[in-house]
Amino acid sequence: MTRCLDCGSPRTADQCPACGLTSAAAEVMFRRRFMKRTGVFLAGSLAFPYISQIYPPLDLDLMLVVFGVIFFVALTLAVVLDRRARRRQELEMLKHVYGGFILLPWILAGMLFVNGRLDSQKNLTYHTAIVDGRYNMPGIVRGTRRLIVRSWRTGAKYERLAVDSDDYDRFKPGDQVNVAVEPGALGIPWYYGVYRR
Repeated sequence: MTRCLDCGSPRTADQCPACGLTSAAAEVMFRRRFMKRTGVFLAGSLAFPYISQIYPPLDLDLMLVVFGVIFFVALTLAVVLDRRARRRQELEMLKHVYGGFILLPWILAGMLFVNGRLDSQKNLTYHTAIVDGRYNMPGIVRGTRRLIVRSWRTGAKYERLAVDSDDYDRFKPGDQVNVAVEPGALGIPWYYGVYRR
């Protein structure tokens, strides 16, 4: 027994008894909804890296790697869904799994924004550090610039601080700096600023 691509109810004939669509019409309806959902996912995937730079967490690089894995898993799932829809194969379980990925970039971006926006400036702490290196990766729209400093946290050897072009040009390896860090409203510590010591 197969299921309708649009409503998911079981059908034994070409026409679905629940929604009344033929298998070809159900495929068209599924594709239309699928493209809208994929658009929402891709818009969130573009927004997440930008929003993560507003209140950059200390573990931003790790978060971007995890987000990249989530992005490519969801994209692979979208390709599998599309191919199975063309063959009119069973999609119901994959549709639900893919539906779980749709809003994930927006949720993660919202968490990082709320974490920094609702944090109080009273909790600001300064850590002394020495700049060990710099990293610059130019991008089409916005490049990535990192100052690499010795870590003050236990278990971490270095901190890679996301900085703007002014801070990147201002500090050189060997400079002593004060790094301002906030604990975050949601418990995700984020980098507030770097100042010359």
